[in-house]
Amino acid sequence: MSIRELTPAQALARLQAGAVLIDVRAEHECALGMARGARSIVREALEATPARHLPDPDAEVLLICQSGRRSQLAAQALAARGYRNVASVAGGTDAWASAALPMLRPDIDADFGERYSRHLRLPEIGLAGQRRLQAARVLLLGAGGLGSPAAYYLAAAGVGALRIADDDVVERSNLQRQILHTEARIGVAKVASAATALSALNPEIRIEPLAERVDSANVERMLEGVDVVVDGADNFPVRYLLNDACVKLGKPLVYGAVHRFEGQVSVFDAGRRRGQAPCYRCLFPEPPPPDAAPNCSEAGVLGVLPGVIGMLQATEALKLLLDLGEPLAGRLLHFDALAMRFRETRLAPDPACPVCAAGTPFPGYIDYARFCSGH
Repeated sequence: MSIRELTPAQALARLQAGAVLIDVRAEHECALGMARGARSIVREALEATPARHLPDPDAEVLLICQSGRRSQLAAQALAARGYRNVASVAGGTDAWASAALPMLRPDIDADFGERYSRHLRLPEIGLAGQRRLQAARVLLLGAGGLGSPAAYYLAAAGVGALRIADDDVVERSNLQRQILHTEARIGVAKVASAATALSALNPEIRIEPLAERVDSANVERMLEGVDVVVDGADNFPVRYLLNDACVKLGKPLVYGAVHRFEGQVSVFDAGRRRGQAPCYRCLFPEPPPPDAAPNCSEAGVLGVLPGVIGMLQATEALKLLLDLGEPLAGRLLHFDALAMRFRETRLAPDPACPVCAAGTPFPGYIDYARFCSGH
């Protein structure tokens, strides 16, 4: 069935002469801008009950979408239902905007709209979700192998504030996997190097560098005001401390670890879901002997492996911030790079956990270095 097409200028003239202009895109698309004077009616709703929206089958109806394809299909559906004066706007809203015709736009600046355009087109995120990311604050504990890719993707996604804690400086041996840093910044504090790299990627976000080692005295200050914590630590005392603080303060913790050619990712959210979701201590009630869990400097690690795990951590952090999908709470994801295989282990909360069991008061912070050394 042939449908009449109008240029945007012709459609504007007909609109001013009394025609009805209907934007058939989804609501999240219309929220990013639409032709001024158009009514927003989602295509599926228009096609399902056209008489509800257009009681006069002889009225002049113009349909517009993003590029012209959906409006053509909607016009054909209306014509088949007896509407005799239907036309589609060629090129859709893209062509309308390119012709500099009047637009109704949201209150966002050009940088925001262009930078996050692919998020804004996802109905699961849209403008509301991107604003939610913009208002969020994430703590990244560590600007090393895991923190580097996680920080890059969270910054690129538009998380409004990244608080990065690390007391180390950049060394040449870091560059094989810690992609935030460069040869020129060897000897520079990692948090300063991270701030330079991330600000160059996205100058619209705030970087809060903390060049200090986390301990029982400052951990709660580091967690103050954050929505999600990403664990990029490479030692057990920090992991246990971070877990305990997140349980006490009700912060979701995105865990990641790498060893040689294998990695793990999970989400520990026991602080907000006591008795329903496990914490790190439910998985590892006692730390392994030091010689059973050497760090990267002792055992080595495939350079790309922290990239895979850190990227998965960033994915989980974004899901938590947006309340999307199914987080890895109660699940431990294992990755074997040599076999290129993922496997999943179910985790249940430990009803006897000394930190997160339902009804258990917080036991206080302990000497984590001594605890993890087995003394």
